[in-house]
Amino acid sequence: MQITRRVFVSTIALAVAAALAACGKQQGMPQQTGPVQVGIVVVQPQQVALTSELAGRTSAFLVSDVRPQVGGIIQKRLFQEGSDVKAGQTLYQIDPASYKASYDSAVAALAKAEATLQSAKLKEGRYKELVAINAVGKQDYDDAFAALKQDEADVAADKAAVETARINLNYTRVTAPVSGRIGKSSVTPGALVTASQSTALATVQQLDPMYVDVTQSSAELLRLKQAIASGLVQKAGDTQARVKLTLEDGSPYPLEGKLEFSDVTVDQTSGAVTLRAVFPNPKHDLLPGMYVHAVLEQAQSSKGILVPQQGITRDNAGNAVAMLVGADGKVVSRSVKTDRAIGDKWLVSSGLVAGDKLIVEGLQRVRPGAVVNPVPASNVQAGSEASGAK
Repeated sequence: MQITRRVFVSTIALAVAAALAACGKQQGMPQQTGPVQVGIVVVQPQQVALTSELAGRTSAFLVSDVRPQVGGIIQKRLFQEGSDVKAGQTLYQIDPASYKASYDSAVAALAKAEATLQSAKLKEGRYKELVAINAVGKQDYDDAFAALKQDEADVAADKAAVETARINLNYTRVTAPVSGRIGKSSVTPGALVTASQSTALATVQQLDPMYVDVTQSSAELLRLKQAIASGLVQKAGDTQARVKLTLEDGSPYPLEGKLEFSDVTVDQTSGAVTLRAVFPNPKHDLLPGMYVHAVLEQAQSSKGILVPQQGITRDNAGNAVAMLVGADGKVVSRSVKTDRAIGDKWLVSSGLVAGDKLIVEGLQRVRPGAVVNPVPASNVQAGSEASGAK
């Protein structure tokens, strides 16, 4: 037992001695020295288009409900549901029999009134000659003249009655008020309709061009106006702003639109302002009610500063921070303000100036005050470090 204990103690002593010797060798080895290599980009102001991506929905350029202006029985439906119709095209035929009879009666009444008027004109003419030589009394002439004027009024009233009857007869042909695509019919032949009824017979919508209504935060719109007023940015142009569209499946719409107007009232529930753009729609790819995203170019900054997103980090308070290489080759931390993301870059509104050397690669290996070896970012392997910083 004593021999075994001695062997165990000796083994432990040898192990401890070997470990101490290894530590001594490691402490005696020279450590790697020299500045850390980092990838940088040099900040340069450039022309930047300030865009806003806003969600919205499409709506028809013109929408018109088809309603009858006279009552009666629908005899025919003269269109195919879902087809394109032209303004003035007959859509429905209402039974015209009673309206044709009223028109004929009005025409006959007018003919009678015109015959009576002709007789009154002749009588007034004869009495006018006779009263001049005192062959008839002045009272008789006055009565003839008054009868003439009354007959002229009767003719005018009968002409108006004929025109009214003609209009009502024409209204038995229910026509398309505008050109566009017509939807489904709410009635069939044989249905009874009334003048100016609340239920539309059908709806016609003009689909080319097409409206796109989007909403923008009033706070964002106010911030943009303040930037324009201060001279930091300029309007996109005196002409209408250009708008691009992304469909609900993520595909881009091939045709470009223009901003039509901006509403002057802020919605009290959402705090947003409605903007309306107009897009050409020759192939009818856009349909009313579609959910879309509109990219609106509202202004331009001639001295905008765009930097890669991986070059901007956040401190514990959530403030944006940039790591720069100073003139002495040391790392400098600087607080910046980011306005918006444009693609894979941040638009920096303050904190950076032209010529600053922004570290975008190797951020995890440096601290403020450390001496670094800056190289262009393209010469450094981005790897997982750059992805992690981004």
